[in-house]
Amino acid sequence: MSKNIQIATLGGGCFWCTEAVFQEVKGVVKVVSGYAGGNVPGKPTYREICSGLTGHAEVIQITFDANSISFEDILVIFMTTHNPTTLNQQGADKGTQYRSVIFYHTETQKVIAEEVLKQLQGYFDAKIVTEISALPIFYEAESEYQNYYKENTQQGYCSFVIAPKLATLRKLHADKLK
Repeated sequence: MSKNIQIATLGGGCFWCTEAVFQEVKGVVKVVSGYAGGNVPGKPTYREICSGLTGHAEVIQITFDANSISFEDILVIFMTTHNPTTLNQQGADKGTQYRSVIFYHTETQKVIAEEVLKQLQGYFDAKIVTEISALPIFYEAESEYQNYYKENTQQGYCSFVIAPKLATLRKLHADKLK
């Protein structure tokens, strides 16, 4: 089967959570944690992002084979494994760096994102506040923040925050797993 490689850039709170989710999805070739959407020039550091002063969101960049999984399916998984109804917050993590955001790469991705959010709104009790914006620049996070869950599964945050998101993924999207 020939590959149709595409890229999606998504922020759903802490990038450790979204990275762990998409590492288990069939058709995903690579997941890279990073930062996007800020208002200060130059590559930010994790410490600068955590301050909330740069305007960047913690995001992941997913490289996927669209012959195996569609962008729409990627978005449905994304929207159902984080809370897209809390502004600038995921659980105890608060600040613009934790906002729910879809950074589109093409106009087609923008249209699909808008449609997916419309279709899913009825499944949520509150209004979806996920931002949809053109991807400005993606900055890859430092190496110690890549593959975080797999290398730190016993760490408290991983056990109490990421593991339940993975359980939701496995329950709702078993047919999309590797």
